[in-house]
This record gives sequence, C-alpha cells and structure tokens, in this order.
Amino acid sequence: MPKINGNEIRPGNVLEHEGGLWAAVKVNHVKPGKGGAFAQVELKNLRDGRKLNERFRSEDKVEQVRLEQKDQQFLYENDGMLVFMDNETFEQIELPADLLGDRRPFLQDGMVATIEYYGDEALSVQIPQKVTCKVVETEPVVKGQTAANSYKPAILDNGVRIMVPPFIAQDEDIIVHTETMEYSERA
Repeated sequence: MPKINGNEIRPGNVLEHEGGLWAAVKVNHVKPGKGGAFAQVELKNLRDGRKLNERFRSEDKVEQVRLEQKDQQFLYENDGMLVFMDNETFEQIELPADLLGDRRPFLQDGMVATIEYYGDEALSVQIPQKVTCKVVETEPVVKGQTAANSYKPAILDNGVRIMVPPFIAQDEDIIVHTETMEYSERA
C-alpha cells in the first residue's frame, strides 16, 4: 500500500490508521504562527462508524488504502441479509442489510449497486442517487393551492414518508433522491 504524507490527505481518502480503516471526511490545513503546519482531519471508521479527529504533520506518513469497487445486482433479501450477484462471474454474496442504513427501502429488485471491497470484506453499498417510486397515499390535489414552497406528506410504495409538491397525485411515479430522501421530480 502506498504511504502518503500527512499534508496530502484529501476528503474521501481511505487510510489505514490505528489498526482500522478510516475515511477522511473533512480536512483542514492549519498554518499556526508558531510551529509547523499540520492537517486537522476528521476520520470516520468504515467498519463501525466511529468518528475521530486527528492531526497529521507534513512529515507524518500514513497508509492510503485503495478500495475495489464492483457493480453488483441486488437479487433478494433473506433474514436481514441482502443477496447480490456479480454480473461478470455470477457469484452471489450476502451482506447485512444495515450496511445501507436509512436508504434500505430504496433498494429495489434487480437494481445495480456499487459495493466497495477491502480485500474480500465488503465495507459499503452505494445505490443510485435517484430512484423512481410510486406514491401510494397522499392528499388529493386542491385547485388553486399553488402557494410557493408548500408541500404535503406522501407515502411511497416502499413505506417511506416524504414531502411532495401539491400537484403530485396518488398512484403517480416520482423520482426521489436516495441520500436526502427528498422529492426530485416527476418520473
């Protein structure tokens, strides 16, 4: 694994630090009046989600880790485990559903997700940023109710509650941002 200097750390880098895998979330370069410059780095553990603030001087060496990304197709869920298939080798793997967290309801059958691996260990699952969902329950459209920025609650076919504009009707397909869980546009 390549070693990089402490001042070369960028947000998104994955580092091996204190026996764990950490992703750099925020990096702030500080040049104090006295002493040498350093990078104040906020790290997030990729295995358990812990956060850590660490200072790296420019002469400090850290191991940068390259994660392998594979696109895999979601097949089904079985007892809290998500089953994915590699589209090239057709191998199937099972991953815990909690790797997706709050975005789990947006994972649909046949959807292709990007899974990040460190060796043989799957660390994260990324689903597409925008997903098409059907509105199964919302208040009816009221004529003349076009006040700016007025939203109404809606329940999607996956059970998620979001706010939608007043012109969206029941049984209509909409596109939802999976990261923010907000309405994006009509499908």
